[in-house]
Amino acid sequence: MDPIVDLDFIDSRTPEQAAACDTKVTVTTNTGKTRRLYIESYGCQMNFSDSEIVSSIMFEQGFDTTSNIEDADLVFLNTCSIREKAEQTVRNRLGQINYYKKKKPDMMVGVLGCMAERLKKSLLEEEKIVDLVVGPDAYRDLPNLINEVDGGQKAVNVLLSREETYADINPIRLNSNGVSAFISIMRGCDNMCSFCVVPFTRGRERSRDSYSIVREAQQLIDNGYKEVTLLGQNVDSYKWTSEDGAETVNFAQLLEKVAQLSPELRVRFSTSHPKDITDEVLYTMKKYDNICKYIHLPAQSGNSRVLELMNRTYDREWYLNRVDAIRAILGEECGISSDMIAGFCTETEEEHQDTLSLMDYVQYDYSYMFFYSERPGTLAARKLEDDIPLEVKKRRLAEIIEKQRETSLNRNKRDIGRVHRVLVENFSKKSDQQLSGRNDQNKVVIFDKKHYKKGDYVNVFVHDCSVGTLFGEAVD
Repeated sequence: MDPIVDLDFIDSRTPEQAAACDTKVTVTTNTGKTRRLYIESYGCQMNFSDSEIVSSIMFEQGFDTTSNIEDADLVFLNTCSIREKAEQTVRNRLGQINYYKKKKPDMMVGVLGCMAERLKKSLLEEEKIVDLVVGPDAYRDLPNLINEVDGGQKAVNVLLSREETYADINPIRLNSNGVSAFISIMRGCDNMCSFCVVPFTRGRERSRDSYSIVREAQQLIDNGYKEVTLLGQNVDSYKWTSEDGAETVNFAQLLEKVAQLSPELRVRFSTSHPKDITDEVLYTMKKYDNICKYIHLPAQSGNSRVLELMNRTYDREWYLNRVDAIRAILGEECGISSDMIAGFCTETEEEHQDTLSLMDYVQYDYSYMFFYSERPGTLAARKLEDDIPLEVKKRRLAEIIEKQRETSLNRNKRDIGRVHRVLVENFSKKSDQQLSGRNDQNKVVIFDKKHYKKGDYVNVFVHDCSVGTLFGEAVD
């Protein structure tokens, strides 16, 4: 697929990866409960996972779900603060929801997630239709907060936690295709990247106990799922220690525990941090065929001085060392993707060229590409001047985009003439006579349906490609 074009964000992702920055709406469930919940989720995969937790909590409180906002008694927007545009999208949506609330005055409207955490009580003052504001660590308090609103009060809980992981809550997979599911293995982030609001909106890093993660994965297998993605802001720093200190599990060990549940379960993970990804993780990936050979390894910049300003805690040489290790242990075919920021504070033309040369060296399969947008409260906003003119940022971003399009196409051309094992996830968006799935490297593959169905593993001979998609034919 062609990149999505936005004023400050352009990418070369597949439709599945693009969903990570799009909007998802709950599907309808009808178990006879008296009230209905409608959720729109924005931003990252973690937000979509959180919405499944919220749906589970609200189901226990007497709410079915609906995909029709006009039928809802309770409307939640689970929000993102990573960019100013993401927040503006939510504000615009609240204006639209006001139309429905005027027709149904008893409709309750809540803002959840990162934007709720960042703006707190000011949201209630600025957006008059908002009844409750709830941060990502306060979802257990939703029943109490809703009771407050039912009693005629506005309600807020944005307290961050050092312990909350929601490990005991069984998510309701409302937006799942029945094939793939997310499992949150940790929450928060301790990496204080100077451009990023996540540590302030999601709190300190804490890892969920390994037994609950393995148990959730097994439940998914028992329910017919074929793929799980282990989620965390920085999965490589996952570390859980039992209360008595007798057992400690790191990410490589957790990955192995999940992979061992079934050879038919595909295991993915996101996101890796270049400072933390270890050879132990790479050798674990190599050991198990069902751990997908794909790593999202955000670079952000190819220049060491800029990386230091970003407080990424690694330099260009370290990053390339990790890429070399991936290629040496997992081979040239392992998929690698990245995040790139164009026009960070004080970035020179020569330093921008370093980013382009890094892209040439790594040969990313796709990337999420932004120009720098200052976020209030971050270290960069407090201590660095956003001094690169907008037209320069856009021009540099366009050069990064063009470089990635060229590389993505070349990487996809390497797949032509090869057979790929594809897990069917759904019909192609263009035709119900074609199926869509992903290969080991997380690339979307389209092929004629024949007798195959969702959830099947299919060997597909690839005969053509675009920048973001492989096209092929099923073979026995």
